[in-house]
Amino acid sequence: MRNIKLTIEYDGTRYLGWQRLGNSEKTIQGKIENILTQMTGTKIEIIGSGRTDAGTHARGQIANFKTDSKMMLAEMIDFLNRYLPRDIVVKKVEEVPERFHARYNATGKKYSYHVWNNEIPSAFERHYSFQFSQELDIDLMNEACRKLIGSHDFIGFSSLKKTKKSTVRTIDELSIQQEGSMLHFTFVGNGFLYKMVRIIMGTLLEIGTGTLELGVIDEVFENKIRSDAGMTVPSQGLFLDEVYY
Repeated sequence: MRNIKLTIEYDGTRYLGWQRLGNSEKTIQGKIENILTQMTGTKIEIIGSGRTDAGTHARGQIANFKTDSKMMLAEMIDFLNRYLPRDIVVKKVEEVPERFHARYNATGKKYSYHVWNNEIPSAFERHYSFQFSQELDIDLMNEACRKLIGSHDFIGFSSLKKTKKSTVRTIDELSIQQEGSMLHFTFVGNGFLYKMVRIIMGTLLEIGTGTLELGVIDEVFENKIRSDAGMTVPSQGLFLDEVYY
């Protein structure tokens, strides 16, 4: 039995997210599994490094699957990219050790979020960024980013309900780069809770406008109350860039 690792890029605009949903044809996982099943002649289920929400994109999603197929790797990538929709691309196909697991072996992830900070919308960036027209204090937002770096209980910055599993995560990098009207936010950490990046982004934007005080970050870490943090920004500005192993 071979274990095959896929590196996948996708535009999530027209999909309901990564995870297969019943008979829906509108998930990334479902689309890839259908083509793999056609390719191998046997039912294939893939394991992703994690779920991405409806409308979220990926430059480096990782998945793996087991197969008895003798097909060469070059033939696999050619077949996949020939028959998958054009908004899903397999960038790399590798054979990996039997014990490799795309989700459980992941040690960290890199996400980016993109904000179009302009009163005039962009015709080209509308599916890949969040238009936010209010003026932002970037220096204050950078200060907020520094407060979020490190190991903290991020339950208050997530949409998770109470759980017995640990909600402590470590953010190693949280930075902002400005390119004209576009703001690029980079998140690197050992893991992210459900909607954590999108809620942190909403909190940063509201701090940047003065709607929330800088001290709200410490308050949410202490009281763990989701409603004290900022809004949940839309999914179309979010990209899963890389998964670390």
